[in-house]
Amino acid sequence: MGAITQLTLFGRIALGGLLGYVIGFEREYRGKSAGERTFALLAVGAAGVTGLGVLEFPASAEKVIAGVITGVGFLGAGLIFREDRLGQVHGLTTAASSWAAAAMGILAGAGAYLTAVLGTALVLLLLEADRSDLYRRWSPNKRRPAGSAERIGTTDDPTVELPVPEDGQEPGGGST
Repeated sequence: MGAITQLTLFGRIALGGLLGYVIGFEREYRGKSAGERTFALLAVGAAGVTGLGVLEFPASAEKVIAGVITGVGFLGAGLIFREDRLGQVHGLTTAASSWAAAAMGILAGAGAYLTAVLGTALVLLLLEADRSDLYRRWSPNKRRPAGSAERIGTTDDPTVELPVPEDGQEPGGGST
């Protein structure tokens, strides 16, 4: 493999790593279990293996890509867990994000630079969409129940004065 080919491959790996890092940064910022380094390493590996497959073994590159996707799927399964007490599943979005970061690495490794960058922007848009007021207004799953934030005794703001009931007891149980 010549020096130009190796530099091309390195550039693809670096772009994949950068895009994975950006996706991981969003997950880290949100306090999720997998973050920048995990996503960057996933994308670096995906870009490296894909780039090598595309540049050196073009006739069987699809098998290399399928292997990357399968491996990342198993890794993503480790990010998903069920909380025993409530039976709720956690980690699905982080697992899907790791799969998407690997896909961006595959695109970068295959030389589809613009598609990889635009795909990363789309992933970030999807991850952040539910934080927008417009989304919350239209999504039935994200609406707050009527009065949930306005109930007496639910505020932590010391500047808010809560009304004292007629029996003279404060909402917290003490007397006035």
